[in-house]
Amino acid sequence: MPCALTLGVEEELHLVDLKTWRLCARAAQVLAQLPERNFKAELQRTTVETNTDVVQTLGDLREELLNRRRQVIEAAASLGLGIAAVGTAPRSDFSDFELTAHGRFARMQEQYRLLVDEQLICGLQIHVGVIDRDLAVRISQRVERDLPALLAVSASSPYWNGDDTGYASMRSIIGARWPSSGSPGPVASAAEYDELLADLVASGVIGDKKMAYFDVRPSLSGPTVELRVCDGCPIIDDVVLIAGLFRAMVRAAERDIEAGVSYEQWPVPLYRAAMWQAARSGLSGKLLDATPHPKPREAALVIRDLVQRLRPQLEVLGDWDEVLRLSEMAIHRGNSADRQRAAFAEHGNLDDVMQLVVEETHSPASGPPPQTPPIPGYRVRAGDEAVLRTGEPKPTYRPILQWARNQSAEEIRTLYKAKDKWEKEHGLMFGAGADAKPYPVDLLPRIIHEHEWQKLAVGLTQRARALELFLRDVYGEQRALHDGIVPADQITGIPGFRPEATRLPAGTLRAAIQGFDLVRNEFGDWQVLEDNLRCPSGMAYGIVIREMVDQVVPNLPRPAGLLDSRVALDQLRDTIFAGLGPDGTAVLLSNGPQNKAWFEQQILAERTGMLLAQANDLERSGARIVHRPTSRHVDVIYVRLDDQLIDERADDGRNVGADILDVAAAGGVKLINAPGNGVGDDKAVYTFVPELIRYYLDERPLLESVPTYRPSDPAERRIVLERVGQLVTKPVSGFGGTGVMVGPSASTAEIAERREAIAADPGSWVAQEVIALSTHPTFDDDGTHLTPRHVDLRAFAFLTGTEPDEAQLAHVAVTRVAPPGTMVVNSSQGGGAKDTWIVAGDAAAEERSQTDAAYAA
Repeated sequence: MPCALTLGVEEELHLVDLKTWRLCARAAQVLAQLPERNFKAELQRTTVETNTDVVQTLGDLREELLNRRRQVIEAAASLGLGIAAVGTAPRSDFSDFELTAHGRFARMQEQYRLLVDEQLICGLQIHVGVIDRDLAVRISQRVERDLPALLAVSASSPYWNGDDTGYASMRSIIGARWPSSGSPGPVASAAEYDELLADLVASGVIGDKKMAYFDVRPSLSGPTVELRVCDGCPIIDDVVLIAGLFRAMVRAAERDIEAGVSYEQWPVPLYRAAMWQAARSGLSGKLLDATPHPKPREAALVIRDLVQRLRPQLEVLGDWDEVLRLSEMAIHRGNSADRQRAAFAEHGNLDDVMQLVVEETHSPASGPPPQTPPIPGYRVRAGDEAVLRTGEPKPTYRPILQWARNQSAEEIRTLYKAKDKWEKEHGLMFGAGADAKPYPVDLLPRIIHEHEWQKLAVGLTQRARALELFLRDVYGEQRALHDGIVPADQITGIPGFRPEATRLPAGTLRAAIQGFDLVRNEFGDWQVLEDNLRCPSGMAYGIVIREMVDQVVPNLPRPAGLLDSRVALDQLRDTIFAGLGPDGTAVLLSNGPQNKAWFEQQILAERTGMLLAQANDLERSGARIVHRPTSRHVDVIYVRLDDQLIDERADDGRNVGADILDVAAAGGVKLINAPGNGVGDDKAVYTFVPELIRYYLDERPLLESVPTYRPSDPAERRIVLERVGQLVTKPVSGFGGTGVMVGPSASTAEIAERREAIAADPGSWVAQEVIALSTHPTFDDDGTHLTPRHVDLRAFAFLTGTEPDEAQLAHVAVTRVAPPGTMVVNSSQGGGAKDTWIVAGDAAAEERSQTDAAYAA
């Protein structure tokens, strides 16, 4: 082994109460049981620091780390505590901070105030011994470009103050606020470095030289290079991996210095950008590579490139086999931030996350053993809803994925034949006339957890109420236009604005039934992709798909608290017939079998007591609309037409649509949904919905929208035209996926053509950032394998008014599944569907049993 290049590690560890899963300020009591040589106090009383002895090999380092943790665990256990080696404690807030009684720490709190109060963070420091401090300073400059990769591997702090920050390493963002953090800039020798520290101390901005919190620095007391950028790592083998990589980086820099190889540091802004990207994405997204002019690349590729580049040094150090194995394991299982988010997604409970990080910190060096075997051949990716990065099923999905594992390929094919037969017998089709075809349904359901559904219910009903108020306003006083919330030219000039809609009485409920398309990104966050206020379809498909799955796969394990999708029919009936007496009559108006949603329209009408009618079936009689086959006066018309109501004519030429509008304008019939609602789901108006929520409800939007650009705005048009190949572009009046182009998947010719179209008519287009849709296991065509397919979710809201208690989320949702290799889920573009299992607790289970009894009766 080359001279020096010894290893030592400092770990900062959170103390956690094993009953409450909160931080516990009892470091003094724990440290009283431990030798001072290897353990010491930190800034906060909820943290202890461990120091390994100096070692030569990665194997010895692993044993040192295990021994130090074991000592702390034993001391803490006597107080009912555990330890967690993570950048931030998921279950913590500002009130948990308690300063250690030490004069230096008290001075720091007095000087830095909030900055010190934020320091409920724990890091990992790795020391590599070199010949002298001059060499340590020069090496520190040369390893900077590879530090983002090490931060990404270590990232373990997605949660802070009880919230998901969106970062993989919030600790590094907090740490970067210190005035002496990041890169020290060009420094050529130990003397120059010491002069820099002396100037900082003399300035009064830092209190002493120990406060040089640079990402990598020479030690003050001896010839070592100290890595400070990493979060605490709960799994010891990740610490060993980072130590092995960092030592090889030091060795490579040392050899280059000896050989006189020149080196150019990144400019500080580039270095900060690379570190920020690593803190944001961790191993789930992209990192900036270590080239002089860095480009974003998949994190796994950056890590593998680093390992291969360091192979000569790793072989000399005797670490090649171990580092290669550990690096592949780290890529395979993801970092702690990935695992924490997966744990939270199960129940929405931070206690589960705290329990996970404590369990991992207390576990053997390789981490806790897997609880279930991985799915063979499954190409898992970040953001898969059912499968962990390791290929193991997530806890909620273990029963149904075990069921799938137990079926042979022939048994799966038999089930799909039974599914196809059921669909044919029950008419489960998509499309109209000769174009109608069986709806492709996958038999592996998607599960929406209770905490997720509760969040969606609150967020979507909020959005629905604001959109209803906007529709009333835009066809009435137009206050939002006068107040500048929405530009007037964005409203009156779009196809969805219908002048005839202004004739309806003031206070008309215009969008009683609303649909929302939602996507879930790789971090597990839900975002609204589109609003549907005209004729949102899919509800009946969700109900019938459940009935098909119940009959074709009755032994598929169901989770407790599963919502009964048939309840949505009762909700729809209550919405349609709201305010009517027992003899009220409602009609679902369709343009017949040529309508692509004809199957759904028949189901909804039959099961809610509406009369299914076409234009020929209706006529005006004085101030009322009459259903000709039954001679009944119609109170409500649920409009489900492909075209505008005002253009709907009977075969004998009667303008039935105009008659209906005349009667509705006089209050003789109620329309669901009203003409002109297209102005509310226009893709350009979509960008203003968060502001509409604030304007009409005086509330903060609870669900995010996908970042969207309006090329009609000159500043945004320039951005879109420059980035057409990086964005999703859509026609504002399009529907069903028509005209959608996903830039990264498009050809050069397609991108050029779309850029030309947008430049020629910017008001007809919108552009959205590409969202990496979540994936879900789906059976392939021959039933032999599960493959990840991109999915979205269509949910439905029902309104009888605009107050919170007058809006509810339907107890059914439709999961739409993209064809292989695409992210476009629309049925018209070849997409399919899954049964969507919404879990809503014990009350839902009781409701299901009551519904079953009612339907049986």
